[in-house]
Amino acid sequence: DFIINPHYNQSWGGGYMIAEFLDTQGNAGIIISISIILLAGFLCTRITKKLHFPNVSGYIISGIFIGPCVLHLIPSDIIQGMDFMTDIALAFIAFGVGKYFKKETLMKQGGKVMIITIFEALTAGLCITLSMVLLFHLPWSFSLLLGAIGCATAPASTIMTIRQYHAKGNFVDTILQVTALDDAVALIAFSICTALVEFMHADQTLQLSIILLPVVWNILAVFIGISFAYILNHIITEHRSDDHRLVITIAMILLLTGVCSCFNISPLLSCMVLGGVYINLSGNKDVFRQVNNFTPPITLTFFVLSGMRLDLHALVSCGLIGIVYFFVRIMGKASGAWAGAKLSHASTNVQLYLGLALIPQAGVSIGLAILGQRILPTYEGTMLSLIILSSAVLYEMIGPACAKLSLKLSGSIQSEQQHKPSHAITAHS
Repeated sequence: DFIINPHYNQSWGGGYMIAEFLDTQGNAGIIISISIILLAGFLCTRITKKLHFPNVSGYIISGIFIGPCVLHLIPSDIIQGMDFMTDIALAFIAFGVGKYFKKETLMKQGGKVMIITIFEALTAGLCITLSMVLLFHLPWSFSLLLGAIGCATAPASTIMTIRQYHAKGNFVDTILQVTALDDAVALIAFSICTALVEFMHADQTLQLSIILLPVVWNILAVFIGISFAYILNHIITEHRSDDHRLVITIAMILLLTGVCSCFNISPLLSCMVLGGVYINLSGNKDVFRQVNNFTPPITLTFFVLSGMRLDLHALVSCGLIGIVYFFVRIMGKASGAWAGAKLSHASTNVQLYLGLALIPQAGVSIGLAILGQRILPTYEGTMLSLIILSSAVLYEMIGPACAKLSLKLSGSIQSEQQHKPSHAITAHS
């Protein structure tokens, strides 16, 4: 019952009364709920910052507290009605990933980094998929999506640690390039696995069109993303004001996301292509900076909503599966990074210690989990979301420490005494 009904709980009575009140207030209730979400996310980061946890962890934890499991401050209808925020937040995240696909960057160490990224991402995904099928006899559809999501790495915690300790060198450059490409590999893997899962759940007899149709829609979406990038490059000129540049860019991202939603496909690939093609056509990083300044309330809302969907009671039902996922993904990342670095003749430091810096998992993986939950049956979809959300918090907690250890072992930082972070740097991070 816990898994089938995510709102089955015994939440704080006062919070439930607030939710009931907001539910009767129409638009006013929605506006106040959004305000509560934003304030809760901010206030929780005041605590997680003292504990040196990433902001993402604070957002998710705040969502758990104000959600149905604990305080139940937000009406369930409003939570369900804000489901569109998943697509919007993922679209902006994917657009931001695209800026790392500059031609000059890829040509510098592109081949070596690409090999390492493919190996570390897909090895983790393969290990997760096989462990779910062989150890727990879970369906292939669930296992494939969980494995594809496990490919993703959240770079924010690692980048924060690199800045905090002034780490430099080839090892650091490799980390930054691999984490930039990592999400792209995860998005592609998830798109392919989604097409396979949709075919597995199709009631029709085996037909080639059933398999090819999702692929065709995704290819068309990619071409639309390329077209939008050319249009965006043509419209955004030096004479355009900063405000209008931001307006046009957001309009294009939302339009592309809406088109993808019309055909029931994820906007991830097309929005990533939009960002990648645009940065190569224009070289304009200011647009990405403006979009990044605009999106914090959107991403905060998305992560808080994700925390609301986490049912603490249901964690008991998938506890062992979640534990196995947690450790198998770490082992898959480490072994895959070692194999890819070995094959590409990377340095010994990269071979031995890169895996430690690839543990965090948040942004893209949480969004993919919500998308996967829509595709799978109720029980499997809820379990998928529970595993990813709960493990994301744990990964974000241990990620910075593991990244710091990898930097120290690789010699990228000498000692904490020599590179003791200033208050200004810590605050900036």
